[in-house]
Parts: sequence; C-alpha cells; structure tokens
Amino acid sequence: MSRIGKKPVAIPAGVSANIADGVLAVKGPKGALTLNLRDEISYAVDGDTILVKPANDTKQARAFWGMQRTLVSNLITGVTEGYTKTLQITGVGYRATAQGKVLKLQLGYSHDVNFDVPEGIEIKTPDNTTVLISGIDKQKVGQVAAEIRRWRKPEPYKGKGIKYAGEFIFRKEGKKK
Repeated sequence: MSRIGKKPVAIPAGVSANIADGVLAVKGPKGALTLNLRDEISYAVDGDTILVKPANDTKQARAFWGMQRTLVSNLITGVTEGYTKTLQITGVGYRATAQGKVLKLQLGYSHDVNFDVPEGIEIKTPDNTTVLISGIDKQKVGQVAAEIRRWRKPEPYKGKGIKYAGEFIFRKEGKKK
C-alpha cells in the first residue's frame, strides 16, 4: 500500500478541478494545468478533494499509485503558489542578465550564451550571479534550470560554475608538492 497515494489531495478555495476524456484539468489564480490520466489508476473529484486509487490490483497499478498522486498534488501547488528554482553563478567574469525573453550568460566562453526562455517560464536576475526561474509547471521549471546549469557545471577544484542554491560542491585537494 502506498502511504503517499492513500492521502487525498485537498483542493483549496479558488481552484477548480474536473476530469474529462482521460485528462485532469486544474484552474487556479496563477493559470491552468492538465495531466493525462493513467488507465491503471482511478481518479475522483469529491467536493474539495481529489482521490487517487489503483483501478486494479496489478503490480504496475501499485507502482504508479503514489507517483500519480504526487503529480496531481504538484498541479494544485503549481496553480496556487507556483515553483521557483534559484541558480548561483560562481567564477571570475561569470555573470547573467535577463533581457526580455532571453537570458544572456557570460561563462568564460569566447562568446555569450543566449538562452531563449520557454513559454510559461519567467526568469529574473536580481544580481549578476543569481538566476531565479519561476513558473507553474514543476517539471518545466526543473528542466529549464538543468538546461541552464548544463552550460557550466560546478567543477570540484575551484568550485566555478552554475549550481543550485543550497547545493554543496565537494572540493578536491590539489597536487601536493
């Protein structure tokens, strides 16, 4: 039995959810999101909660149960609060500036890296070394953060690169003489 899957997902005030044609649609103050529903799981909107249960007793249905409940919970959180990831840039001359729908990164290459911001994502740069990525879709926010980080991953010798806020970079020692 899934401990996560057993809990019903609460629908807060100002959020509406409905199921039609195998799609769960959630609308809230920040926007609208949809989720394609799995056949192995049964979903029910019951007043101010969404119940997620396995449709049958197969191993695959039990495996999807907790994950599907978490995806439904992420939809509700996304349309009410949204998601934010923070990236920190470390290195001499490394900086970032947000210019409209383009994030301009200077990461030690011979050219600037221009990252086009996808639809539904907002990027802010409060200072030259901090990038705030926000949106209502948790998967999309995480994917954009990973794509930006991929340009210059933190290296273990000097710690230069792009890292997530709160991430610890294990530093290696240099050569001993």
